[in-house]
Amino acid sequence: MYIKFYIFLFFFMKNKREIIADSILFKGIPDLQLVEIATIVVTKAVRRGETIFFEGDEGVGFYMVAEGKVKIFKTSLEGREQILHIFGPGEPFGEVPVFHGQPFPANAVALNAGKLLFFPREEFIRLVHANPSIALNMLAVLSMRLRRFATQIEHLSLKEVPGRLASHLLYLVEEQGRSDQVSLDIPKGQLASLLGTSPETLSRIFAKMSDDGIIQVQGKVITVKDLERLQEM
Repeated sequence: MYIKFYIFLFFFMKNKREIIADSILFKGIPDLQLVEIATIVVTKAVRRGETIFFEGDEGVGFYMVAEGKVKIFKTSLEGREQILHIFGPGEPFGEVPVFHGQPFPANAVALNAGKLLFFPREEFIRLVHANPSIALNMLAVLSMRLRRFATQIEHLSLKEVPGRLASHLLYLVEEQGRSDQVSLDIPKGQLASLLGTSPETLSRIFAKMSDDGIIQVQGKVITVKDLERLQEM
């Protein structure tokens, strides 16, 4: 019985360590330190639509997506939702409160059933003090996150919705490594919220771009028929 338990524990820890090692936050961290990090991590299963934290909740730690996707969003007084970002496997979220000890600045909800890794704040801070390279990696992640949000603010404030959609499709082109076809990684309703528009408006723009011969829409698959015109948008 004890042997089975330790075998299970070994593979469980190995799986956590592999997820942590593959993440951008812990790239280049020595194996010994990865083991230390894995020992403080708590695995949490989430259901589709489950709230992970609300805006204003105490920031007692941060999370990393192991499986599935998580959306970070804010809600206006009128109930309108604005998605700030959607995170997938290997991506950390909610990490800012770890350093300044303030509440979470937005809401987080699981878009589908999956698994998260939770890093308790106090234990993680102790590891950072002992391993400064972790702090440097986190600084790089936060800098990249800041650039991403700056780009999003630029899109929302300076571009019309067709330009926002074109920018997002070009982002998918780069991310998925294909210039002829991309797959939407989130439902169109969520994409509308991410782009700061309504599902109806987004559908009209998809239809207009299809009529203009720029793209072809088949469910979640978008065929790019004229990349140059998409870039011009």
